[in-house]
Amino acid sequence: MIAFGDLFRMILENRANIPVIEQMLGGIPGVDLILWKPFLALIFMPGFTGLMIVIMLMVWIERKLCARIQWRVGPREVFWYLGGLIQPLADGMRYFFQETIVHRDAHRPYYLQFPILAFIPVLLPLLFISAGPLIAIETDFGVQIAVALISLISVIIIGFGWAANSRFAYIGTIREAFMYFAYEIPFILSVVAMLIIYRTGNTLHIAEMQSVPGALLNPLAFLAFAVTMVMATSRMPFEIPEADQEVAFGPMVEYSGIMFGLVMTIAYEKAYVLAALMTDLFLCGGAGPQIQMLGDLSGAIWFFIKTFIVIIVVFSLRAIYPRYRIDQAMKIGWTFALALSTAALALSVVVSTVIPPAMGQ
Repeated sequence: MIAFGDLFRMILENRANIPVIEQMLGGIPGVDLILWKPFLALIFMPGFTGLMIVIMLMVWIERKLCARIQWRVGPREVFWYLGGLIQPLADGMRYFFQETIVHRDAHRPYYLQFPILAFIPVLLPLLFISAGPLIAIETDFGVQIAVALISLISVIIIGFGWAANSRFAYIGTIREAFMYFAYEIPFILSVVAMLIIYRTGNTLHIAEMQSVPGALLNPLAFLAFAVTMVMATSRMPFEIPEADQEVAFGPMVEYSGIMFGLVMTIAYEKAYVLAALMTDLFLCGGAGPQIQMLGDLSGAIWFFIKTFIVIIVVFSLRAIYPRYRIDQAMKIGWTFALALSTAALALSVVVSTVIPPAMGQ
């Protein structure tokens, strides 16, 4: 067992340098725990706080952004003089007070458990993703573990349709399975292509090594990752499993009330995790102009800004492209995306022979 003194010494050795907090809270008991880097990474960035900001704001931003692109107004009835800013809060209250209906044909225990279990593969990858100098669990296999956990999200979504035991949910489940097989291999190959260049899976080291953004080192891997990211999050033009006009939210069609509110947020959570991983692999992580008063939080803020921009770009596709058919999407996954990721893998082998292991250091 770890002695209390050893634990306290470990916290002090891995303490974040944040001058503004030290000036405001210096000398108060417990500040050392608050400034412990794994604690900050888990609670602040890229963890709980960053995820909640995305969930609360992105529903509204997506609606307003797509409306502006298409010359519409977007939500404005709730808090209209601020552009309907609290519309997501009104939606959340509606979900919370609606009745949760479990139809008689559903596998009741699994039907209620899957929306909660879905948060495990969504939240755990954030432990291995670094936001500037902040990371909860630092390991040389962080990227590999994060990708493995991300891959479980689609399995949980397929479980939604199975637990619902509904023919309509079943159609969405089959579509989700087809999409999963179409994008998973190119997605993994694009990640492996970058690991060949960086020679490590530690996201903290990967971000620090990028004197040149990974998107420029291997643009093929960046493009393959971007395409498969859109497919993985079921965003337009790949919103096939949850097509509103056809299967009305696909595997989750039978959910209502707060249970529907939970499953609806999974797409936003998965988009945040994948955008955060893209930021570390391709966009230099938390690199940016240093804000002296914020210290180590400066990198976390730049990380979040980059991640947020990636999410906005992905969500704006909804207003630009029409939805593909399932056969068209699968063809893109098995031909274009697979060929692109394979070429990215070959390019990484070439780049890794030119760039030394200590790249950017």
